[in-house]
Formats: sequence, structure tokens, C-alpha cells
Amino acid sequence: MSEANTPTEQPSWVTDHIKSYLDHPDKAHMWDFAPVGGPGVLPTLLLTTTGRKSGEPRMLPLLYQQVDAGFVIIASKGGAPSHPAWFLNLLDNPSCEIQVGSDYYRVTARIAEGEERAELWQVMVDLYAPYDDYQAKTDRQIPVIVLEPLQ
Repeated sequence: MSEANTPTEQPSWVTDHIKSYLDHPDKAHMWDFAPVGGPGVLPTLLLTTTGRKSGEPRMLPLLYQQVDAGFVIIASKGGAPSHPAWFLNLLDNPSCEIQVGSDYYRVTARIAEGEERAELWQVMVDLYAPYDDYQAKTDRQIPVIVLEPLQ
């Protein structure tokens, strides 16, 4: 996986989780969200996108579920009115990398639509119920992204 910049505006717990994931991927993969107000231990991956303005790699830990051959993530930004920067990076360049535990994948991101989106949204809500609360807080439809490994 490429070296990636972590923007300084990230909360320290995000930066700490990235460092832990890079140092101890199998342990950090199942991350305990309880210390930051979450529901407990949940699966995370590291997503590395290319910054649409900087052209630099950007890394962020995200909750995910593996569905079929792909990995599903949600661009919730906690229900904020705007999309997260990493999602805008994917719109600009859907080619990216992920680390899942100690496994690395080059992937292409696509936005799930229609019935697929509804099904995958429910898969993610079953993992992390606050996604429904985030959707209720915003007028935008929160994107559901499928990361498909390159063959």
C-alpha cells in the first residue's frame, strides 16, 4: 500500500486508528468504537484515495462489510449536509486502494443505486444502526459505495 497523507483536520482518534492499523493490521481491523462513543467492536478497512485537489494519497479508516466479491462503505459524514472529501475524491478518481486487516487490494469504487443500494444500505444499518439517524439528519441521499477488487 502506498504512503498516504492524513489531513491534520482529522480527529486524533482517526489518526491514532490509522497508525494502529498500519502497525498492527490484524488487531486494528476489528476496532473498538466504544472509547469514542460507538457501539463496540466493528470491522474497519483503510481506504486510500487520491486527493482531487492535491493529487496526494489520502487515507481514512471506515466501517465496511464484505458483500460477494466487493467491500461496502457508506459516505455518511455523520449526516452532514455535504459529502465527505474522500467520497468527492472517489467521484474524481474511482481507482483506489484498501487495506483489510493485513490484506491489500487495488479496487474501483462505484455508487450503488436502486434496489442494490437499498439492500446494501440495510446491510450497513444492520452493522451500524446510526446510519439511519445520519440519513434522517440530511437532505442528501447518503451514498453507498461498492469497492470492487481489480482482477
